[in-house]
Amino acid sequence: MLSSVLVANRGEIAVRVIRTARRLGMRTIAVHSDADRDALFVRLADEAHRIGPAPASESYLKIETILEVAKSAGAACIHPGYGFLSERAAFARACADAGIVFVGPPAEAIEAMGLKDAAKALVQKAGVPVVPGYHGSRQEPDFLRQKAYEIGYPVLIKAVAGGGGKGMRRVDKAAEFDAALASAQREAQGAFGDPRVLVEKYVLAPRHVEIQVFADAHGNVIHLNERDCSLQRRHQKVIEEAPAPGMTPEVREAMGRAAVEAARAVGYVGAGTVEFIADGREGLRADRFWFMEMNTRLQVEHPVTEAITGLDLVELQFRIASGEALPLAQVDVPLVGHAVEARLYAEDPERGFLPSTGRLFALSLPEGDDVRVDAGVEAGDQVTPFYDPMIAKIIARGETRGEALDTLSRALGETVVAGPRTNAAFLARLVDASAFREGTFDTGFIDANLEALGAVPQERDPASVAAGALSLVASDLAAAREAARAALREGATPWLAEDGFQLLGERRTTLPLLVDGERLDAHVTFDADGPAVEIPGATLALGEPEATLVEAEGDVLVLREGRQTRVALFDPASVDLEHLDAGGLVKAPMHGKVVALFVSAGERVEKGQRLAIVEAMKMEHPLTAPIAGSVGEIAAGPGDQVAEGARILVIEAEEG
Repeated sequence: MLSSVLVANRGEIAVRVIRTARRLGMRTIAVHSDADRDALFVRLADEAHRIGPAPASESYLKIETILEVAKSAGAACIHPGYGFLSERAAFARACADAGIVFVGPPAEAIEAMGLKDAAKALVQKAGVPVVPGYHGSRQEPDFLRQKAYEIGYPVLIKAVAGGGGKGMRRVDKAAEFDAALASAQREAQGAFGDPRVLVEKYVLAPRHVEIQVFADAHGNVIHLNERDCSLQRRHQKVIEEAPAPGMTPEVREAMGRAAVEAARAVGYVGAGTVEFIADGREGLRADRFWFMEMNTRLQVEHPVTEAITGLDLVELQFRIASGEALPLAQVDVPLVGHAVEARLYAEDPERGFLPSTGRLFALSLPEGDDVRVDAGVEAGDQVTPFYDPMIAKIIARGETRGEALDTLSRALGETVVAGPRTNAAFLARLVDASAFREGTFDTGFIDANLEALGAVPQERDPASVAAGALSLVASDLAAAREAARAALREGATPWLAEDGFQLLGERRTTLPLLVDGERLDAHVTFDADGPAVEIPGATLALGEPEATLVEAEGDVLVLREGRQTRVALFDPASVDLEHLDAGGLVKAPMHGKVVALFVSAGERVEKGQRLAIVEAMKMEHPLTAPIAGSVGEIAAGPGDQVAEGARILVIEAEEG
């Protein structure tokens, strides 16, 4: 076994790799950006080294810097995790040149599978079926538009060097093609440094099924069964499971054989995933699946494979990198029970799944014999705008699919996150959705059921507001009583007590609030039992908690039924008087970077017209005009980093 490992990654995957490495007796070396100096993975490693500022381009993507640290620390190998440099052939080659083992496939295999167009041509020669489309080198918009017409809509534009849904757009009609192409190319350039795309036929009722493969340096190649990753949004996986619902031994054998042949075609070594798209209209069939791509690394969803096989895939990676042969043959691969994984993200489903950043004021993750949690953060940590906003992966297993889903549903109900908004309530509804439970779903299921899943703007929850207001009142009373006691000890009058006391009439006052940034007045009454709060739709008395309450720098975060409501006392001094009536004010919806500005000062725009694009976590978010008018102030331009709520520009309404 290799003696030490440098983990060239961050977050939960760095934690995951470090824990297995330490179990195997390896010395662990972390590298971190300035934003991650106090991160969990840094604290867990035997030693840690700074590699640069927060942006990944200046830290986690700096090959030379990481190799310098590896040499100085005496690292025997480098594990790249997933994302960042994990599929960069140049990194694998640089490790080899430096005499450091790269825990992954040879650079040649990464190159062969790293470009989707070349990979499809390669596996097609090996007899693996591929999706019809244009996989050539020409990139002129007119040419690609013509190819899309020949293929027939709907089509899928995909980044040649892509993965993780970045640089991918579905196009349903010709009028949408040019804008989708430009957006996909821009996102691909930002995420992978390569704007090239391919155009494929979009398979109707698609199921996304992938096969986990492993190969050693002795010519042995096996697969570890399949995973279903069909529950996606914007081509990003949300829930994954193993085995795939409706999978038959015949289809598993055919798909597994195709995956193994694809790996053999490139002389693969290590862990990899061969991804297929299947036509799910008539169930999974041996003649209705096609190769999409091969990810030459460990996958985010690898824990579900570990759950049904009992294997530690990171340990297998280390053993193969050490030169050992695979410890089992294909006939020995277990498949026991069922496992499901949900990705808990810091994002707001009610606002288009916008990333949500900030301090984790509270974090309580589920426990249990049939529950596993892979997390990269703890309470008190920060979710920054610089990296993927994943908080944790929650994995549940059971003897049957139903048992696994029931366990996951309970686990999500026990999850508490305060600070950034999360998709916890959305995940819970998704796991309990009848069509998902019945196995009658495809990759379009989430987008077709956003309202039923709660992923649309929701009405304010009166009970949460009342609970938050009551908490603020109780805190204020406690502080006032302590102040009064202190004053009494110094001989002052008891009439200084600020508890709402009065001699005549109802003891009632108005409490001005900010609820998720919006003004609302609560009415507080006092009687012998203490204060009670009344707002439209709810009345709550002290001693009647209906939610989890978390203090957050003077505000109260109210967690109820998976949703978070921020309740604060209204401060008139915080009002932006300059733009109080600016109905055309366009703000940044999240922390991020302005990557495009499509208008100039004085230009007339229509309501709904695209104005700019803000990028966060490598995903693009368009900003549109809230009203018709002309562009007034422009406060931010391309390249500017902006905070959530920051003014981008103002549309001045037309008079008359």
